[in-house]
Amino acid sequence: MRSRAIMLQGTGSDVGKSLLVAGLCRALVRRGLTVRPFKPQNMSNNAAVTADGGEIGRAQALQARACGVAPSVHMNPVLLKPQSDVGSQVVVRGVVVGTARAADYQARKRELLGTVLDSFERLRAEADIVVVEGAGSPAEVNLRAGDIANMGFATVADVPVILVGDIDRGGVIASLVGTHALLPKDEQQRIRGFLINKFRGDVRLFDEGLRVIERHTAWRGYGVVPWLGEAATLPAEDAVALDRPRLAGGGELRVAVTMLPHIANFDDFDPLAQEPGLALTMVRPGQPLPGDADLVILPGTKTTIADLAFLRAQGWDIDLLAHWRRGGRVLGICGGYQMLGRRIADPDGIEGPPGEAAGLGLLDVETVLKGPKVLEEARGSDRRTGEPVAGYEMHMGRTEGPDRARPVLELAGGITDGAESADGRVAGCYLHGLFGADGFRAAYLRGLGGRSDLAYGVAVERALDAIAERLEGVVDVDGLLAVAEGA
Repeated sequence: MRSRAIMLQGTGSDVGKSLLVAGLCRALVRRGLTVRPFKPQNMSNNAAVTADGGEIGRAQALQARACGVAPSVHMNPVLLKPQSDVGSQVVVRGVVVGTARAADYQARKRELLGTVLDSFERLRAEADIVVVEGAGSPAEVNLRAGDIANMGFATVADVPVILVGDIDRGGVIASLVGTHALLPKDEQQRIRGFLINKFRGDVRLFDEGLRVIERHTAWRGYGVVPWLGEAATLPAEDAVALDRPRLAGGGELRVAVTMLPHIANFDDFDPLAQEPGLALTMVRPGQPLPGDADLVILPGTKTTIADLAFLRAQGWDIDLLAHWRRGGRVLGICGGYQMLGRRIADPDGIEGPPGEAAGLGLLDVETVLKGPKVLEEARGSDRRTGEPVAGYEMHMGRTEGPDRARPVLELAGGITDGAESADGRVAGCYLHGLFGADGFRAAYLRGLGGRSDLAYGVAVERALDAIAERLEGVVDVDGLLAVAEGA
């Protein structure tokens, strides 16, 4: 017998599909099932490294964690990493295969369908059920030709669909009924029902709304999911989440992160956001760097030279220098580390037109963007405190220079990572995820005059369990399993 499968599609982006898939995966695991997540095509610069040296969307890595398994490139066989407003790097089964403008990629999608289906079947072979996540919306009928992300995949793979609507943004009745109206008959029938997500208040007030949707679509409602506050503990899928203000902690320690246009792997800062004694500010374009920050972090980016030019256009280079002169600390991670050096060269045009740019000059190092791309999990320790760290490297380029004689991290195999200024107030490294290590984070914050009692990994597990329990209470999970049975 083929294993069961069910697909959650949405009426739009950021309706909560990723979180619902993660919560449903954990709920089914708690029922004793072997579960695998799957997203045929994802678009995000928030990526995770798999054990075999590939990269997938960070959301699928979280969903794998919800299933209690290691992430695999087959869970997200096609990943698009935006490099500009009109083009993206194309990653297939964890490996970069090139770049494509949006219009060109539309013509390439059909070529990828076989790979997508093969990865899906591999997951089905090892699971009782596969929970599939769509991308964007099936109502984007202008992109339907060659689609591999939503109905194109669901139709070829013969997977039933549940449509998710976000009531928090308003217009959920129209978005669900409008999606139904735009779909051809066979795709209307492939959708077996719907979920309402992010509801606040008395759910009984929406009873008539449910009846209106059911009357106009003939789809069955499988539940109304409340606003899940536990989601704040979990990594967000993509940069859409950064457009919303983040609640800062009330502590005395203040950390600022620059929001670069092509910010990548911004979940590096989720553990800091959970610290009750720390106020984390994501500094948006048009805002100055806060003058009272104890630490300024330059994050990873998909386009280092272009985002460095943007940083200068914002005047953040001037703010950063003033912060350093006041005695403030600066940390760069991956692309942010490269920016802190004296020069960045891209002779082969890996990130854009060939060229080079002067760095910020706060570290005595230089970077040349050269392949091959480093994609690997890494473990080691902090050179200053000896605290263990764990994470992953995901970057192009090599960084060398005198400050490399003072590395930040000592990794397994005798490898060192990062550089530190002679005064110890400026540092950078390539390791993503280092703040997820509780001991390292606590020691680092103590060095800034703060403290930490947070067990971040435990908090993530508790959040997944809590979301699973809440879904069991408000969603007809048995009904969804019955739908999946027909896959």
